[in-house]
Amino acid sequence: MKVLDAKFVTSAPRAGALPPAELPEAAFVGRSNVGKSSLIAALTGRKKLVRISRRPGCTQMINLFSVRTDAGPLALVDLPGYGYAEAPAEERRRWGPLITSYLRNRTSLCLVVALFDPRRALGDDDRGLIEMLADFGRPTVVVATKVDKLPKSKRKPAVSTIAAASGFDALPFSAKTGEGADDLWHVIGRACGIV
Repeated sequence: MKVLDAKFVTSAPRAGALPPAELPEAAFVGRSNVGKSSLIAALTGRKKLVRISRRPGCTQMINLFSVRTDAGPLALVDLPGYGYAEAPAEERRRWGPLITSYLRNRTSLCLVVALFDPRRALGDDDRGLIEMLADFGRPTVVVATKVDKLPKSKRKPAVSTIAAASGFDALPFSAKTGEGADDLWHVIGRACGIV
């Protein structure tokens, strides 16, 4: 799919504060330093669309973006990260219920894109996310981010390891090189009913 336009819509401190759903949504979730914002910027081809920081935990609310593609419109949702973040403990504790409420209740959510770093073993927080997604029955695809940081010979085994550990299909992705963008767009478009 080709992105024709992408724009920031709103940031919401809780799922109930989001505007009424008008478009099918694909939501991105993962650790604070896994590269959610970089992935969204790379997918849309709009570097300034999403705030990207070297400091983990910059995404502290639900960020909603509308995207117009040549196949049709949809929304992308950047959820706060979990795990390590440079944010006050009280703020980090608020993110869990925020993420859970959105994933459980948002009627327009068509796909969850769960991001994991293939250079690291899945931790307790990662396994908790996988269990929650399985319990909710949400369509999910797992993405192994930052694959450009792995030697080419180790990329496929690392992605396979994440797929096996999560129980979901997994795709490689690099925000730096664009590897995997077309495959991920295809999955998103199919889940959102526009391809």
